[in-house]
Amino acid sequence: MSQPDSNSGSSTPADQSDATIDLDTKLQDEIEAALGDMNIDEMLSAGQEQEQPKAAPAPQSSTVSRLRERATQQTTTRSGTIVAVHGGDVMVEFGPKTQGMCSLEQFEKPPALGEKMEFVLQRFDKDDGLYVLSRRGKPTAKAEWESLEIGQSVEARCTGVNKGGLELEIAKHRAFMPAGHVDLRHVEKLDVFIGEKMPCEVIELDRKRGKIILSRKSHLEAERKELGVKLLAELEVGQTRPAVIIRLQPYGAFADLGGIDGLIHISDMSYERIKHPSDVLKEGDQVDVKVLKIDQSGDQMRIGLGLKQLGEDPVKSAMTEIEEGATVSGKVTKLAAFGAFVELSPGVEGLIHISELSHDRINRPSQVVKPDEVVSVKVLSIDTKKRRISLSLKALKQASGKSAGGGGESLRDEDPHLRKLKAQLSAKFGDNLKGGIG
Repeated sequence: MSQPDSNSGSSTPADQSDATIDLDTKLQDEIEAALGDMNIDEMLSAGQEQEQPKAAPAPQSSTVSRLRERATQQTTTRSGTIVAVHGGDVMVEFGPKTQGMCSLEQFEKPPALGEKMEFVLQRFDKDDGLYVLSRRGKPTAKAEWESLEIGQSVEARCTGVNKGGLELEIAKHRAFMPAGHVDLRHVEKLDVFIGEKMPCEVIELDRKRGKIILSRKSHLEAERKELGVKLLAELEVGQTRPAVIIRLQPYGAFADLGGIDGLIHISDMSYERIKHPSDVLKEGDQVDVKVLKIDQSGDQMRIGLGLKQLGEDPVKSAMTEIEEGATVSGKVTKLAAFGAFVELSPGVEGLIHISELSHDRINRPSQVVKPDEVVSVKVLSIDTKKRRISLSLKALKQASGKSAGGGGESLRDEDPHLRKLKAQLSAKFGDNLKGGIG
């Protein structure tokens, strides 16, 4: 078997240490926050009847030592070519002098010869002169303690829950998973995982003390990234997609499309006027959405989604039932400087412009109407393209003492002095009376 070329392998620990220091610091902060006043040994030993060999207490500098060890053990992903499949093993070639072996369990189906794939270099086996490989995101069901490495995807079983996270078992050893690494999002009740087997990633390993820190979140993130790439390749504006509501904000709701997040703006949730997204949705809801926009022009991709676009527009159907000139009733829903909005039916609103509120000059709509007041209005116009209905309140009110329907006496007829003057002029000129008084 040919020996691997030392120049064609992964990057050196020195090259990787700077790139991992931020990740390691963040991880350590999460673990310490999860443990509180307890250390990992106390956490994993709590409630256990089986005695474990006592290890010498670690010095206070052990955290730094472990982080340095982790920096030197960062796994590397490389692209290799399938050259052979034999029994339960797959032979991979990275170059003329660099080869590796990966378990067939890591593949959904046997790979084809000549196919190129990405692999994680777990370690180098000096006896066989091969790299031991795994596929990122593909857990190893039967992991061995001697072969465990940081970055390796494994399958662990949850045996219990304690103060800061989950207790697990892998390769006949106990492991710990901080609560923040159980899922992509916060999990309220961790005990639902007890007894379950879960794919996760080894993010910290201390062989001397026999302790392992695992992360299911890291595995899910890698899996989500892979799904996101596939989804983006087939995502198009106008498609209807299933989604899960993951977060609510005052301006809208974020929805997971299955690897990529999109935003349902509050204006695209319902045809009815709503004050907050929680009026329509809640976190965890599974809904169908319409893809309205895909913007990849900036540093961060933006996907606009719509919920109301998959339902019938009540305004369009209402416009076919309402006629111009008709008198309708509705409730005042909102006042603005330019007028008042009136709900004619659920989801259908019309606008009374401030000039159509009163025959008298007013400075603001609140001088005439109040929110939640029920009013009768006249339909002035209907614009189906712009989805606008113009209404009038003053058209149904008396103007300067004259009813909107006509036929009533004018202000001049009600004035006794004007009636007397008109009678005198009529007696003098008869029916030939013309001018501004008749």
